[in-house]
Amino acid sequence: MILSDLSSAFGQFFLWTVPFLLVLGVVVIIHELGHFLAARALGVKVETFSVGFGPEIAGFVDRSGIRWRLAWVPLGGYVKFKGDENASSVASAEEIAKLTPEERKGNFHTADLWRRTLIVLAGPFANFALGIAIFAGLALANGISYQEARIVCVEPNTPAAKAGLEAGDKILSIGGRPVKSFEDFSYYVKLNARSTLDIEVDRGGRVMALTAVPELTENECIGRLGVMGGSRRENARIESVGLSQSVGIGVERTWRIIEGPFQFFGQLFKGNACASTLGGPVKIAEVAKTFASDGFVNLIPLIAFISISVGLFNLFPIPVLDGGHLLFYGAEAILGRPLSQRAQEIGFQFGFTLLIMLMIFVTWNNIADITRGPTPAPQVESVCRR
Repeated sequence: MILSDLSSAFGQFFLWTVPFLLVLGVVVIIHELGHFLAARALGVKVETFSVGFGPEIAGFVDRSGIRWRLAWVPLGGYVKFKGDENASSVASAEEIAKLTPEERKGNFHTADLWRRTLIVLAGPFANFALGIAIFAGLALANGISYQEARIVCVEPNTPAAKAGLEAGDKILSIGGRPVKSFEDFSYYVKLNARSTLDIEVDRGGRVMALTAVPELTENECIGRLGVMGGSRRENARIESVGLSQSVGIGVERTWRIIEGPFQFFGQLFKGNACASTLGGPVKIAEVAKTFASDGFVNLIPLIAFISISVGLFNLFPIPVLDGGHLLFYGAEAILGRPLSQRAQEIGFQFGFTLLIMLMIFVTWNNIADITRGPTPAPQVESVCRR
């Protein structure tokens, strides 16, 4: 019995950790590789490339003197440049002034402002490039599956019914945006709870303009109209695409992921979304486990999504993130000199505290979500299938 329990526990641990480490590992390596390659190209010396934080598990020094290391805490990584003496990469003007010509050569802090800016931007943009490449590759290999944006069922007494939507309606546009598939329609509705949406439909060859206000679901905290589209098998068509078209699809899907958080926070400030839906490492691990349960190849689109999200998050103007460095560089460009070491240290302390608080908040929410169990299926599905 004990051996059986231990085996089960180990199996669950394996199912959670391996997909999580695989997804996060790829994303972190690509991000840091962006910084690394940009620094090398722009003449800044790299001293350390670390995947993970904390004590080192394994590492080696290559011929150029770079220390490559794998650390115990897999929630990120870093590239240490020549001149970095602390984790926040802050150097005082006094320290820089004391450097000899030899010490200045390849030093990150003596590099031109534009060089430092490009090196910092390279990490997030590497994440975006990975997302574009994955989505483009999937489109090129598999084609694009479009589920026709046609309503097959409308739940009574829902926003859709009140708006006058009917089974058989083909969605042409929503909120002024053309709709290519039912997925497009559903995605926009979910992000716009309690917002008045103009919907254009084709009903038997006649174009009609309707107005609907999605309700905010209590459990899932997303917008819902109360309609169903046909199943993917019944209503889907697959189109082959060429190389240039696949790149365009990769860019389009990457942009959709980038704009999603801005729409979410806009709705959050209006009270039309829930902060409890924010995801952290625990949520990533749960989703990775679900994707990997049907085969590790299913992690590929998840890697794209997480990579783009990490790239965007790192651009937020919070000290300790790449966006925080860019914020300081902006101040330096305006003032004509770097901010004082004290001001930067205070900024990084604030940013670090803010990140820890955010991490605690999202982790608590994610654990609470998991312990509550899965959300019951929306009632619309059961009614429409009768």
